[in-house]
Amino acid sequence: MKIGIIGSGAVGSACLMASVLRGSAREIVVLDKNQKRARAVAMDIGYGAPLASVVDIRDGDYPDLAGAELVAIAAGINEKSGGATDRRDPAGRLKLLETNVGVYRDILPRLSQVAPEALILVLTDPPDPLADLVRAAGFTRVLSSGTYLDSLRFRHHIAGRLNLAPTSVEADVLGEHGTSEVLMWSSARVGTAPVLDLMERSGGDPLELRRAIEHDVRYANIAIIEGNQASQFGIGIVSARIVEAVLRDERVVIPVGSYYATYGVTLSMPSVVGRAGVLRILQPSMSEEEHQALQRSAERLRAVVAGF
Repeated sequence: MKIGIIGSGAVGSACLMASVLRGSAREIVVLDKNQKRARAVAMDIGYGAPLASVVDIRDGDYPDLAGAELVAIAAGINEKSGGATDRRDPAGRLKLLETNVGVYRDILPRLSQVAPEALILVLTDPPDPLADLVRAAGFTRVLSSGTYLDSLRFRHHIAGRLNLAPTSVEADVLGEHGTSEVLMWSSARVGTAPVLDLMERSGGDPLELRRAIEHDVRYANIAIIEGNQASQFGIGIVSARIVEAVLRDERVVIPVGSYYATYGVTLSMPSVVGRAGVLRILQPSMSEEEHQALQRSAERLRAVVAGF
């Protein structure tokens, strides 16, 4: 299967690396407005690719995306260059929207000419409103990476506090991939045991544990950027996993962003993902507090999308 990656900066390069190491696709075409960078990234990873699964990697231009089943877009400014690293700023990643809308308005017409049927995976921040922009451009299969990475961070920090393997934790973050995201504590489980019950019995103050975990999850990207300039490797691995779910028609349930008519906007919900994109959205059980928070998250996203 053939995929394209538009943008060979930190996130695009990480997406390419993870896709190669995981064997996510058979052919990968990398594009960037800086063609020398795209060529260098494709060449660099391509030299090591024989130690992974069989894959053809090359740089190219938009016509080279013809026949791609999926195109991931990682182009645009990130939080560091866009000044979105202030934990006190409620706008968060949404500060990047105006600039990145301009980037996408340049990309989408050219992409629609060569790969109108491709599934578009939006990785650029803020991914949810940008996914709605892609839909408005006429693409029918559109996914945002959404809160998949946030959910993995949530599981990681729960597991750390309870001294468990993160793979044993089922816990999702829903709504916006941003400051209004909703950590679904009421449905978080380890096996069949509610996480909140386990935290009550863990010996610490459960309220303080919960606050600490929420802080670590909400601001993980900023903490990473403060040490490494860009939050890239986690989203690279997540994007490769989404690519696999689509190309293999896995019908796996993951928290990714897609347009949800109930809320009138793209946001993350537990979703059945396969070749067509999101095949079905599963309405989770939630507390009244979580329900209201999800409503507020959707309202926030609708307000910014209305400005397109």
